[in-house]
Amino acid sequence: MGSDLPAPSLTHLNASGEVHMVEVGDRPATRREARAEGCLELRPEVLALVLDGRAPKGDVLAVARVAAIQAAKRTWELIPLCHPIALSGVEVVIAPNAEATGLRLEASARTTGSTGVEMEALTAVQVGLLTLYDMLKSADPAMTITGVRLLNKSGGRHGDWQRDD
Repeated sequence: MGSDLPAPSLTHLNASGEVHMVEVGDRPATRREARAEGCLELRPEVLALVLDGRAPKGDVLAVARVAAIQAAKRTWELIPLCHPIALSGVEVVIAPNAEATGLRLEASARTTGSTGVEMEALTAVQVGLLTLYDMLKSADPAMTITGVRLLNKSGGRHGDWQRDD
């Protein structure tokens, strides 16, 4: 993983060890972007229904894309201590994963601001996958959400980071 990062510190703890919201007002506004991914593993016949547009609840991919975008926009309401961020863009792509055993959802979030958008990208992935699960659970209750992770980020105090694996 990104070995150029400084030693980790817990920024959401103050000097007394109490939880607090990090002050970002004195940071310069920079362009920031983050990209994350995750997969929904499901039975081949259910994947075929989705890809053919024949899922019992309709266009599940469109609904999951909208849910992921909405989740990115509302991350600050879901994750304690996250700042509200004016996102300049959110993109969501859903396609069969490389093994054709499920769906891979990738989300990217962008802003020009004083704090990063990693949580927005990760939240978009999670909610998008949960939406797919909800809409397909009657056809395959054994689905599994896997591999949710940050792929890369750019901008901010710590600069750029890219997953090595």
